[in-house]
Amino acid sequence: MSTRTSIKDAAKKLSVSAQYVRTLCRKQELKAEKIGSTWIINTASLENYGLKTAHMIAKDHPAYQVKQKPSNQQPIALSFFSGAMGLDLGIENAGFDIRLACESDKYCRQTIALNRPNTALLGDINSCSAEQVLKAAQVEGAEVDLIMGGPPCQAFSTAGKRKAFNDDRGNAFLKYIDLALEIRPKFIVIENVRGLLSCPMDHRPHDQRGPEFPDLSLDEMKGGALNFVLSKLKIAGYTCSFNLYNSANFGTPQIRERVIIVCSRDGHTAPFLAPTHSENGEFDLPKWRTIKDALSNLTTHTHLNFPEKRLKYYRMLSAGQNWRNLSPDLQQEALGKSYFSGGGKTGFLRRLSWEKPSPTLVTHPAMPATDLAHPDENRPLSIQEYKRIQEFPDDWQLAGPLIQQYKQVGNAVPVSLGYAVGRLIKDLLEGRTKETPENFRFSRYQATSDRDWIQAFEQQKRKLQFDLAPA
Repeated sequence: MSTRTSIKDAAKKLSVSAQYVRTLCRKQELKAEKIGSTWIINTASLENYGLKTAHMIAKDHPAYQVKQKPSNQQPIALSFFSGAMGLDLGIENAGFDIRLACESDKYCRQTIALNRPNTALLGDINSCSAEQVLKAAQVEGAEVDLIMGGPPCQAFSTAGKRKAFNDDRGNAFLKYIDLALEIRPKFIVIENVRGLLSCPMDHRPHDQRGPEFPDLSLDEMKGGALNFVLSKLKIAGYTCSFNLYNSANFGTPQIRERVIIVCSRDGHTAPFLAPTHSENGEFDLPKWRTIKDALSNLTTHTHLNFPEKRLKYYRMLSAGQNWRNLSPDLQQEALGKSYFSGGGKTGFLRRLSWEKPSPTLVTHPAMPATDLAHPDENRPLSIQEYKRIQEFPDDWQLAGPLIQQYKQVGNAVPVSLGYAVGRLIKDLLEGRTKETPENFRFSRYQATSDRDWIQAFEQQKRKLQFDLAPA
């Protein structure tokens, strides 16, 4: 490939005018050299700019520069619903070779192409076959060690309609399970929101019915969707362990809870993830990391802005405060009609505290009910601060408009939580296990571990059977 590109060819690749390209050259947004009266553009710079601004499409492609895996090299992982690659970075840091990313979102695909150009890239999982995946990852005839992914969570979130598998996003979850079971890796990892633990099935596809599947009456129960997934995995010979993990317990400067399911092909149930931190230093572990730990030495900030009517109140609040710290007469004025709504309303006019982890990052830091304001400055968190809190490298490139960058990072798995998952599976592959501290509380909720959840589900099932029994 030529290392230099003309103005005309650059304009065609970016789908913009030649004059616009000349402006980019003058502003040095493209690396270019002026020879006489024309510009000659560095091709790599052009491609980077095109991907980052989404002027150029990140196309599907196989893995590049792949070496066949000798017995002493890294275990192979395939990633689905890859997003901005937070989970992938953690798994990669634990020593895995991530051969493939599968993602349909336009901007996430650009981000993947910018940062991991040698990783195979595929689009909509519903269009992928096992053969296509293995060929793209260049692992045909080899064994895959790990398949990982966080299927779309909106179908299970308590904040949504909870249509479970009666939703295109829920169907993508089932496709992920079916594809993973066809490839049969040594381990499968499923990451999702807490709502998965309680979401009913709602509707089961007709090809998933019959005597070999769970009783249809179980689908309407709380947790029916998860029960169905666990049953499919069990029938296929996989054992599953899971819990609701607070990422702060693994070194993330953020309180963010996610369900992690680890499925093992060898029939042995995986232990829980090994915590590296605790809230107050319990179990002889370091205390949770804080905002202050994460945001030091940041000098560049790109951010959205609050409207002036909200800034009026932020100027009255200090680090760690929210609307409840306003005077009583100002509280109703600040919240308007929302003042009379139910719930704790803790996200309104919320300044972060320097001395605590961040609350869960959302996809937009300046929405009225989920504000994420800087502890001292009168602005939302910047995208650079978002990256630090989610533990992305400072030089990790994000594609698309600023609001899309926030969305990508806000949806990501914190890198330290991903690392804890990768470290556990790497240890299991190498025949090592590390037991978690006894009675360690992974989250603030009850009945979130596989054992406690199954026990609660069985109790619910017995009650249902009793209620349906003839008098």
